[in-house]
Amino acid sequence: MSDDRSTVSGPPTQSSPIPGATTKDLRGRVALVTGVGRRRGIGSAVCRALASRGADVVLSYWRAYDRKMPWASDEDEPGALLGELRAAGVRAEGVEADLSRPDSPGFLLDAAEERLGRPSILVNTAAYSTRDGIETLDAEAFDAHYAVNVRAMALLSVGFARRYPGGPGGRIINFSSGQSLGPMPGELAYVATKGAIEAFTLTLAAEVGHKGITVNAINPGPTDTGWMTEELKSEIITKSPLGRIGEPEDAARLVAFLAGDEGAWITGQVIHSEGGFFRS
Repeated sequence: MSDDRSTVSGPPTQSSPIPGATTKDLRGRVALVTGVGRRRGIGSAVCRALASRGADVVLSYWRAYDRKMPWASDEDEPGALLGELRAAGVRAEGVEADLSRPDSPGFLLDAAEERLGRPSILVNTAAYSTRDGIETLDAEAFDAHYAVNVRAMALLSVGFARRYPGGPGGRIINFSSGQSLGPMPGELAYVATKGAIEAFTLTLAAEVGHKGITVNAINPGPTDTGWMTEELKSEIITKSPLGRIGEPEDAARLVAFLAGDEGAWITGQVIHSEGGFFRS
């Protein structure tokens, strides 16, 4: 992976306005959201939801990873999203950071504070995910998952908590998966590292509560961010009592709730927001 970690800001672009929220309770607060490489992804939906409630947003992404994925695009998607957020009337900045590097969490927190001010909301949506089963899992694949899914998340969370001055309103929101609800064959490294996120969330919540920080994790369930085949979509729908597939906005609304005043009494929880998805 490249060592280029330049800080960039995309130009404003013409786009549909972000739907307004009924409350602007996040006005004046800064949110740092990781894993915002694609406009159809959960990270982008989270940025829109927080901005709709008035939060200024620093988003991070890593193009080298996204270029390897089936959804790779030549479009400057982070730049386009920044223009969308600014058009909604909030401040927004983008930072390119390779979260597999041990020094990237500190770099990212420094960049956020220098550009928009100290964040009071941290949303860790960044994830590394490749297929691996008993025949293919090796140390390299496991370490790659661990570096992003566990180490970067943990160091960002701890660094955020150390810098947070104290008082109500501190929020750390992590993203898990459905690994604790049923097996996910062929994803050994992914489920191991996502399981670690849930364990870390519970204990960190106990450590930082005295500073006014809540810590929770969200399992969004199967979410259509553009990677699903039509065959997979049809299979998932048969397992959904609500008759549809999860959308990025479903997870984003829950993040906004937890980040706002309504979520102040919720901490140390793993919230399974899957629309009743059942495994059989």
